[in-house]
Amino acid sequence: MNRLKTTLTSGLIAVVALSGFALAEEWQPTKPINIIVPWGAGGSTDQVTRATAPILEEQLGQSVVVVNQGGASGAIGTREALESEKDGYTWTANAIANNANYSVTGLIEDTNIDDWHIYLSVANVPVVSVPANSEFNDFGELLAALKERGSEITVATAGITSSGGTAIATLSDEADFEYNMITYDGGNPAVVAAARGEAMMTTQLAVEQAEMIRGGRLKPLAVLSDRSLTIEGMDQPIPPVTNWLPDLPVAPDYFGIFIPRGVPDEVIATMDRIWEEHVMTSQKLQDYADRQGAIFDPSYGAEARARAMPIAIQEACAYVDRGEAVIDPVEIGIDCETRSEVSN
Repeated sequence: MNRLKTTLTSGLIAVVALSGFALAEEWQPTKPINIIVPWGAGGSTDQVTRATAPILEEQLGQSVVVVNQGGASGAIGTREALESEKDGYTWTANAIANNANYSVTGLIEDTNIDDWHIYLSVANVPVVSVPANSEFNDFGELLAALKERGSEITVATAGITSSGGTAIATLSDEADFEYNMITYDGGNPAVVAAARGEAMMTTQLAVEQAEMIRGGRLKPLAVLSDRSLTIEGMDQPIPPVTNWLPDLPVAPDYFGIFIPRGVPDEVIATMDRIWEEHVMTSQKLQDYADRQGAIFDPSYGAEARARAMPIAIQEACAYVDRGEAVIDPVEIGIDCETRSEVSN
């Protein structure tokens, strides 16, 4: 069932949300709030959630507990939050493209982006890196090897629907090569495995690789962007992959915290206020992003949804192109013929 809103309806919802921001009673939680991170500790979602939780704790006057509940490419923990009691005490965190597309991949049935109140904090980009002692010294050399040796080249990721998994699939689609994916329970274990030489490369996010890159254990070759990326402590920026693949589709991969629809209005009104007044102005969160190679770009509500849709559409249609889609994305309002959002 297509539950996406028309432009007019979205506008009305935004007006109502803004009215609620001003008029709804302030929420005062009486017990700890759980944020389910559906991935392992130390990965991109876990990092930014743990950087954000103290800001929320201070403003809510209540503990905000980050709970790692991995499995099934993030679907197990996400489903737990989606099916939880709608009392405002169970949230989740993820890359928004995952929440938008779990039904496309068949990991969670009958769900889409509009099942969530969206609070985005940072945008992340994947980086193609190899172990420090790798034979490859730039992305061109690695690309040539992938085309020639194909499945001999092992790639460490957090799974096919993780940011690293979709990154290597996107590269493969564009450059027409095969590869051998080795999956781990989260981005951090995948990065550590690559640094140890258990895999010949990784395509996980910059925030997951930053410490290993700074420490000289990983050699970054390209960032999946049309702009170079500077990570604090690096001598040289990481060159954009478009230097080699100029037509590669790139879109920011937004991460944040998501509250299931159906919770009391005062929960959302309070979170909207906290996000605008304290998260969107947080120097600590800005410093985290600068240090880890992320883009500090917080938003919430209708604006956050609009920022999320380009990567949601790109990934949904990539699943179709690779024959991995379980349902047609048009069922969740994405038309892959036009690469655009549809509504009825």
